[in-house]
Amino acid sequence: MQKYGVNELRRMFLEFFESKGHLAMKSFSLVPHNDNSLLLINSGMAPLKPYFTGQEIPPRRRVCTCQKCIRTGDIENIGKTARHGTFFEMLGNFSFGDYFKTEAIHWSWEFLTEVVGLDPNRLYPSIYLDDEEAFKIWNEEIGIPADRIFRFGREDNFWEHGAGPCGPCSEIYYDRGEKYGCGKPGCTVGCDCDRYIEVWNNVFSQFNNDGHGNYTDLIQKNIDTGMGLERLAVVVQDVDSLFTVDTNKALLDRVCELAGKEYQKDHETDVSLRIVTDHIKSCTFMISDGIMPSNEGRGYVLRRLLRRAARHGRKLGIEGKFLANLSDTVIALSKDGYPELEEKKAMIFRVLTEEEDKFNKTIDQGLAILSDMEENMKKEGSSTLSGADAFKLYDTYGFPLDLTKEILEEKNFEVDEEGFAACMKEQKEKARKARKTTNYMGADVTVYQSIDASITTEFVGYDRLVHDSEITVLTTDDEIVEALTDGQHGTILVKETPFYATMGGQQADIGTIVSADGEFVVEDTIKLQGGKVGHVGRMVKGMFRTGESVTLKVDENNRALTARNHSATHLLHKALRTVLGEHVEQAGSLVTKDRLRFDFTHFSAMTPEEIKKVEEIVNREIRASLPVNTEVMKLEDAKKTGAMALFGEKYGESVRVVKMGDFSTELCGGTHVSNTSSISSFKILSEAGIAAGVRRIEALTSDGLIRHYEQVESELHEAAAAAKATPADLTAKIAAMMDEIKALHSENEKLKSKLAKEAMGDVMDQVKEVKGVKVLAVRADGVDMNGLRNLGDQLKEKLGEGVIVIASVLDGKVNLMATATDGALKSGAHAGNLIKAIAGLVGGGGGGRPNMAQAGGKNPEGVEAALAKVSEVLEGQIK
Repeated sequence: MQKYGVNELRRMFLEFFESKGHLAMKSFSLVPHNDNSLLLINSGMAPLKPYFTGQEIPPRRRVCTCQKCIRTGDIENIGKTARHGTFFEMLGNFSFGDYFKTEAIHWSWEFLTEVVGLDPNRLYPSIYLDDEEAFKIWNEEIGIPADRIFRFGREDNFWEHGAGPCGPCSEIYYDRGEKYGCGKPGCTVGCDCDRYIEVWNNVFSQFNNDGHGNYTDLIQKNIDTGMGLERLAVVVQDVDSLFTVDTNKALLDRVCELAGKEYQKDHETDVSLRIVTDHIKSCTFMISDGIMPSNEGRGYVLRRLLRRAARHGRKLGIEGKFLANLSDTVIALSKDGYPELEEKKAMIFRVLTEEEDKFNKTIDQGLAILSDMEENMKKEGSSTLSGADAFKLYDTYGFPLDLTKEILEEKNFEVDEEGFAACMKEQKEKARKARKTTNYMGADVTVYQSIDASITTEFVGYDRLVHDSEITVLTTDDEIVEALTDGQHGTILVKETPFYATMGGQQADIGTIVSADGEFVVEDTIKLQGGKVGHVGRMVKGMFRTGESVTLKVDENNRALTARNHSATHLLHKALRTVLGEHVEQAGSLVTKDRLRFDFTHFSAMTPEEIKKVEEIVNREIRASLPVNTEVMKLEDAKKTGAMALFGEKYGESVRVVKMGDFSTELCGGTHVSNTSSISSFKILSEAGIAAGVRRIEALTSDGLIRHYEQVESELHEAAAAAKATPADLTAKIAAMMDEIKALHSENEKLKSKLAKEAMGDVMDQVKEVKGVKVLAVRADGVDMNGLRNLGDQLKEKLGEGVIVIASVLDGKVNLMATATDGALKSGAHAGNLIKAIAGLVGGGGGGRPNMAQAGGKNPEGVEAALAKVSEVLEGQIK
């Protein structure tokens, strides 16, 4: 058997499946695209999920890939044995509703035996317990005897991940020979030793699991296969582990050379050699995909790998910085399959060196502090480092927790991980509650203040919306980085931009920034100190790196609508000065794609006639199709042309003059229409005061105005439908309805009055006299305050002169009303004081004029007592 190298095997696999009608796709990025379930791509199938679920249509129904993968579930165990690494490549052939079991099994056998040349007698397939279809293919078609086909249960040979597509799988094992075995009797396929190694796994995705263990057949059956490239190389090259296949061995040899050590002479040295070899490979590939070291997410995985490699390099005695040096070897060995490594070489080296520099500054101090902590633990007889101490090493000296754990494990100490987590949580809480840091000028300190002062951005967007430029700076929300990658939020600075940053009341441009490898959605464009422009948004695909050439594309529709509204403010400004007088000055504005807002100096509300006149002037100039010309000139020359300068605005030596026919001339740096006819139409929605001597107009133009009319029309139709009328008849219908409501209200009041009388009955026999003044204090439940006043008037007519008090309980609450005639008033009666005196008995309060008063209360039980007290209070009032 020929001992093919890793790069040859990769090429052989892809070419074999291309010959079977597959599209060989380039490896996807390690950064998952629109998949929050994964931190890093960890299998060949992971980036193809949208094709399996039907969310996206695959470029072809047969696809093959060699996918770079990273698994970091047990970083602290990597290196302790030669079995596992964090980085690996996964070969895979996939079918999306095309071929199924027969082809998949036949092709895997053909590739292994005929293309690679593995001995068929050393290959053993496994199948799911009751997958008779797969058994027949292996046994009857391939010709494998039944006793060499192993049946395994659900745990080993049925692939599923919660709800969704799932199915049985068939693995192919290779017998590496007795020298790799455990020597135990009965050692066979499925044994934990290294003799029988699983090379290939064919997953037959044929069922759908509803999440409750109920399985139905999939209409579209899929094939998802995986074969570890390094594992295949271990078998083909007949070496002991993935660390000794040709490419990894060459890298390991380079580490040995730098360290002056030999592999497989000393266990502890071997652990460090394997860690450095594996981790530098992962780091190189991660950085090439735009992942930057940070303290969270995939950036933290990178930082942990980098710092672990740096620490083990020191343990091996490697002098000075060495990571970039080793990365050069990784690139040389892997660029055959991943040419982008060579393209991104400079960035990879820069990131590695910067991170190594950072860690080198604190590692010695950190190790010394940890050594002191170990001494204290020994003195105290403790074997566990406190969470607070582990957090101090993390926070002050940059030691990831797993690095501290690893160092302590070597000396049989442990770490209080729960205590560490509590300290981390507390720090995050403090950071969130802390007030924003401000610099000495009182401004919020942001990542932008760390940008080199010499970097500037030139705006080139007056006459173009698409422009190619070079990225000068990339930032996340809190640090300057060398690259931004899929899903990250950040800011991009370039040398020249067509994007207009928010300025002078005009809202920023939005759009996209694209390259062959990435796409960034610009959600905002901001002006930064020192003539810089920041494009704020998020990466939606691929990655960008500093120094890369990109194409900036401004959203054409957003720019056009904003320009129409901005140009309209110039026409409005001049119209206001024409109608209201030369005292009108612009005091502020806001221009977006949807509307415009214009603040101006004026000392009284505009009349409807003035508003109408201003609208007419603006619309006249729009219809006049005035050409809009811009010219850059010296400030003094601009003033001579009669250009209006904004009050309080600071201008440089050169200014931009925007001229609209002979009607308006203003100094302005914003973007405008080329002809006023583009504005289409103009309508003032509101005019109001916002401060002393400052008025505000809200207005709409073009598309915004049409949308407004559409909304008004929709509301009109809704109102007409509710009133069972047509829009044309709605006014007449509303007038008729108002007359009907008025008539019904009048009728209602009469009925209420009648009911109140009936509820009270004939009460004239309850009239009493107090010192010669007639008093009537009665109860009439179910009557509101309006009804009580009407009743009072009716009873006054019957009573002649005197005092009337009526109480009513309605919906559990009490209403009291008192009225006194002129004669009673002359005798000293006072309705307001009378109500005040009795209202407390019904749990309320009130008062009023001498001739009329009312009160409310919450205690219906007190009504009789309140009415009984009326005579007593009146006796004290009457002279």
